[in-house]
Amino acid sequence: MSTLYYILLILLLMAFIGIIIFNRIIKQRIQRASERCNNTKNMMQQAMNVCENAVLYYDISKKKIWNLYGHLLPEEGVSTEEWKEHVHQEDLPDALYWLHLLMEGKGKSAEFRFHWNFEYGGGRPRWGYLHNISVAEYEEGQELPIGIINTMIDETEIKKQQDREKELTEKYKLVFEQSIIGLSFYTPDGKFLDANQHMRKLCNFDTKEGYEFFTNVNLFEASPFRDHVNKEHIEEFWVCAKGDIPGQNSIPYLEIRLLPIYDKDGKLAYISIATRDVSEERDMYLQSKLNDIQIQKANEEIHRYETELQYMMEAIDMRAWRINYAERKVQFMKGLSKIEKELSFEEYESYFIDDHDEIKKKFTDPEKYFKQPISVLRKMRPVFHSTDEIQWNQINSLPIYDDKGKLVATFGIIRNMTKFIQVQEQLKQETQRANESGRLKSVFLANMTHEIRTPLNAIVGFSDLIQMMTTLEDKRELTHVIHNNCDMLLRLINDIMAISAMDANGLTMKPTDTDFAVTFNEMCQSLAQRVENPKVEFIKENPYHTLLTHLDAGRITQVITNFVTNAVKYTQEGHIRVGYRLQDNGIYMYCEDTGVGIPKEQCSKVFDRFVKLNDYVQGTGLGLSICKAIAEHCNGKIGVDSEVGKGSTFWFWIPVEIKEVN
Repeated sequence: MSTLYYILLILLLMAFIGIIIFNRIIKQRIQRASERCNNTKNMMQQAMNVCENAVLYYDISKKKIWNLYGHLLPEEGVSTEEWKEHVHQEDLPDALYWLHLLMEGKGKSAEFRFHWNFEYGGGRPRWGYLHNISVAEYEEGQELPIGIINTMIDETEIKKQQDREKELTEKYKLVFEQSIIGLSFYTPDGKFLDANQHMRKLCNFDTKEGYEFFTNVNLFEASPFRDHVNKEHIEEFWVCAKGDIPGQNSIPYLEIRLLPIYDKDGKLAYISIATRDVSEERDMYLQSKLNDIQIQKANEEIHRYETELQYMMEAIDMRAWRINYAERKVQFMKGLSKIEKELSFEEYESYFIDDHDEIKKKFTDPEKYFKQPISVLRKMRPVFHSTDEIQWNQINSLPIYDDKGKLVATFGIIRNMTKFIQVQEQLKQETQRANESGRLKSVFLANMTHEIRTPLNAIVGFSDLIQMMTTLEDKRELTHVIHNNCDMLLRLINDIMAISAMDANGLTMKPTDTDFAVTFNEMCQSLAQRVENPKVEFIKENPYHTLLTHLDAGRITQVITNFVTNAVKYTQEGHIRVGYRLQDNGIYMYCEDTGVGIPKEQCSKVFDRFVKLNDYVQGTGLGLSICKAIAEHCNGKIGVDSEVGKGSTFWFWIPVEIKEVN
């Protein structure tokens, strides 16, 4: 009995221990299941929080809807009528259709989307977009559901994004189709994908030939890409050239741009081609370029004309002028636009010398006096020159009227005619001189006839007589006469040749290093032989033994010879004195005679050409004019001091460089 008792006790104890262990295991399982349930609930709640979802329950019998999860509806819930008011009218029929199917037991779940008004206070609607998943709830043994559980997923932002993408897509599509630029797309290997309307029209897609060409020909085999684009390494490419399009009657100029399009991973996704017909632009550009060239040429011509006009007006000392009636000013221009000087009427009047000048009076009422063209020549003070010299100005003006005949402006020119007037006066004087020169030349020709004939007659006559002379003394005397006449004729011819050479080529000088003291002695030795009258004494005055200088000794000899020759002609008794001296950094030479002398009023004329004070004395009247030319060429001076009945002194001074004097 005791043994059975212990066995039962042990069995009871083991059963109790087993129950305790089992309960503990069950409790742990329940605890773990509860934890998993809570974790699942928390995960679902976190997921729903992240997704901003809501769960609604629709009690069919009570026709009321409230939140199971979330805050989509007010806490007290809403009736079905209130729910309908928050569903957009466009979406309400569809939503009711699916709910009625569930309520009628024709389905266990339904899925649909609708717009929902989140505003519950009666204000302005705030529409959102909800994704609804409905599940019917049944009780066991019931054919119709007792309620509907609705899971609401807020897809408002997704819908907005989709709407934006759709709108943007439509815009891009509109831009793509309505663009004024032809657009087409190709695969990375050059196969045609799509083209917009403008590209189809531009590339002649409407024709079978054009369509087949652009859809069947690989991009890299078509011009101009086959020669310029490397299909293994595609880069941006731009070209403007004639388009080679099949079926086109005319060949347009196309601007073609190739642009590779890459995906987010940097891989080539598409090749876009943008094409634009620039034929009209090219024509306009060429025409514009031609117009620019023509305008540039016109501007250059205008500038050239303006410059030439300015040069011309500057050269002839002329200005354009106009009257500004409003400001009572006179504006002067060197050209047609740039104002050089501006004077008031009062200032301009002060330039006229004569207070009673008619032009000066006109500025008191210019609109009255300048309504007719005027042209006058007036003496005035200089308007444009910084000088006190009185000028002659030619003033011209023309009135300018508008289309109603009203005087609106006065335009004209003012030209300095001073030089022209002076030239006219000089021309008048030169005309008188030319007339006088013509008269003198006539006298000269008459004299030449006489001067040449006289020695020639003597030479011919005495040459015939010399053969008839028997004595040596008579022959010697006739020979002397012939020699003198030959010398006279030779001097005459030399003077004529000298003056002709001066007129043709100018006077030439050949200065050399010369001992003028020696040259003077040799010159006087020759000149002394010309004085044959025993009543006349030839006197030489040479103050130096040596006088080294640089001059043209031949020209100096020519001057002194002419002085002595004239002295011999007009001196019958007394002396002829020839000498020189250093004076004022030069040489002063003189020839003094005791001849008939020259009247004071005639002294300034003796150095002119063809002048002879005594027609009965042989000579051409050229010798002293040659001497004057030599003096002027040497930057020297020449003159004569004379008194009638007492004689004359001809003098000649030239600057020279003295190297040695003794």
